[in-house]
Formats: sequence, C-alpha cells, structure tokens
Amino acid sequence: MADRGNKLLLNNQDLTDDFFEDTRLLGIMAPIKDYQFCWQLNNSMGLDFRINNEIEIQLNKKNRKYFFSVFEFLEPTGSLGHYVYKNQFDGEYLLPEFKHLDFLWLMKGDIVPDDTFNQVIASIRSISGVQLVTELTNEKIRNKEHLVF
Repeated sequence: MADRGNKLLLNNQDLTDDFFEDTRLLGIMAPIKDYQFCWQLNNSMGLDFRINNEIEIQLNKKNRKYFFSVFEFLEPTGSLGHYVYKNQFDGEYLLPEFKHLDFLWLMKGDIVPDDTFNQVIASIRSISGVQLVTELTNEKIRNKEHLVF
C-alpha cells in the first residue's frame, strides 16, 4: 500500500458556501473614487465605513497582482458587518461577470430583513453619482470565491 502522506485538502466550495451563508449582496454603479463613495455613505446614512487593508483582496492574473480595496463597517449592536469592495483595479475586475458595477456591498454575519435591505438600497440610490443599485443573488455570481477574505 503506497503511503500518500498526510495531505489536507482545502475545499474551497465549502469555504465559499460558509462565507456566503446569511449574506446579502448589492452591486452598485457609481463612477466615483472608493473613498468618496464611502464618505458619502457615511455622511448620508450615519455609518462609519473605513478601509481595512487586512482584508484587501489580492488576485494574481497574467503574472501580475491586482488589489481590490475593502471598506468595513461593523454595526455596534448585533453581529452584522458591512463590506464595500471596489470591483475594478487597473483594468481587472473582482467579479468579471459584473464589469459595469463599480462597487459591491456585502452584508454578512446576521440576517438582513427585506425591509432593512430595501431601506439600504433606497439610501444608496439617493447618493449623488449613484446610477444603479441591484441585488446580486448567489446564482448570478460566478466568481464568489473572489469575495472571500
């Protein structure tokens, strides 16, 4: 019997499924700088998004590294976290299937009721420079693993 050694295989699908359990995701078209967008979110919605370099997404494509900033806001009560990802960096996309979207807003860590979710969508739509806000369902996202931090 051949000894194959003790190899542990990481199941990325399970990891991705666990990460996306109880999440809601929005796609946002707003051709403005990421820090300006988050500043507007903070001011208009009373949030406190801040860049979190520790969870920045790095993709390696075409022998290059691409960095996608992630802004984070953790609600002071409860366990809900909000994450705004920049979808584009230097001609590459975090979710290439959504090249028209500038930002992705992930809500994770607690269940987000539909009425709360719809209030967030309405608030984002009222921000200057926002052209589109749409919910992205898990079935529509081909590269979900790119969002896992």
